[in-house]
Amino acid sequence: MALQDVCKWQAPGTQGPSPHLPQAGGWAVPPGWDPQTFLRIHGPRLAHGTTTLAFRFRHGVIAAADTRSSCGNYVQCPASRKIIPVHQHLVGTTSGTSADCAAWYRVLRRELRLRALRDGQLPSVAGAAKLLSAMMSCYRGLDLCVATALCGWDRSGPALFYVYSDGTRLQGNIFSVGSGSPYAYGVLDRGYRYDMSPQEAYALARCAVAHATHRDAYSGGAVDLFHVRENGWEYVSRNDACALYSELQKLPEPGKEEEEEARWDQPEPVTLHRDSRMPAGTEML
Repeated sequence: MALQDVCKWQAPGTQGPSPHLPQAGGWAVPPGWDPQTFLRIHGPRLAHGTTTLAFRFRHGVIAAADTRSSCGNYVQCPASRKIIPVHQHLVGTTSGTSADCAAWYRVLRRELRLRALRDGQLPSVAGAAKLLSAMMSCYRGLDLCVATALCGWDRSGPALFYVYSDGTRLQGNIFSVGSGSPYAYGVLDRGYRYDMSPQEAYALARCAVAHATHRDAYSGGAVDLFHVRENGWEYVSRNDACALYSELQKLPEPGKEEEEEARWDQPEPVTLHRDSRMPAGTEML
């Protein structure tokens, strides 16, 4: 059957251009031809948040995060995974847009695997952070939202880098990313020590995320905990955030018992009473 019979379309005359085409200088373009303008006008303005943290210490790198994925007032998933393994000695925390984070970690995993096949060894944590930063910086200004902490162990020992989607790359000992990070930093700054034992590091990470989920409306669910050691990463635990915070409230405040004992051990000051019958200026021996 001919096209004219199906949709009643009539071929334009061959004398000139089609009357359905715009005039010269008025060509129509797709609405997304300018991504920044399109996203500014039509893009969603939905609040989202999370709590992720990572810190480096003597026995490796600790990564912890909550599990709530939210979009505005809607909790999309209460048990998501915000710590993504890249290879045996490298994991990364994810904060920002979930789709962007998942896509770019797939790209990073592929690129690191190709470099390992070509060079015979995996790049260092610093090399992986530099590679991810360089790839994402090409998309600066296109509403890409990825904030991650790369936690790994390479030939130089434990390493921790923060990478943002605008190309920012920082090295440090403590990073917390997300809407709950101010609350997590308050706990980390008080309890962090480089020479902690693994159990002390686990307790500090759980405490920081649990307190952040209690104060931040966009964080919640459970607390995931990873430990990157010399022989690879280990998934330590997943604890319910509400139950964990309730247990922490029952524990005595660190240092409070020592202060009480020190106060009771101090001798009471002796007050000398002067006899009113003694003349002024006379000292008691």
